[in-house]
Amino acid sequence: MTDIIRKHSNDRMSQLVIHGETIYLAGQVANPGASVTEQAQGCLEQVDALLAEAGSDKSRILQAVIWLADMADFAEMNAVWDAWIPTGSTPARACGEAKLATPDYKVEFIITAAK
Repeated sequence: MTDIIRKHSNDRMSQLVIHGETIYLAGQVANPGASVTEQAQGCLEQVDALLAEAGSDKSRILQAVIWLADMADFAEMNAVWDAWIPTGSTPARACGEAKLATPDYKVEFIITAAK
């Protein structure tokens, strides 16, 4: 049986869960109140750090789910994403509009990756 490793945990959630060769990240938010560009950059920096901690990197992302508080920000978020994701390593991806935890958050990234 494969162990489940949970990191950066509290009573509600873990930021990073590793099961076998699969890595699951909690939704990453950053810089409340900042622009979509700044928040997206902050989120993806956190994704980079968590994947590195798990022994992986952005070229190993299997799936990305992105929530925007307003789909009018789709192009702005995509500009950050497109500059960040390596060519030839694009994952399965979905992006939708949702109310996030607070009105100060404009974007949230949920990532699943391979080790």
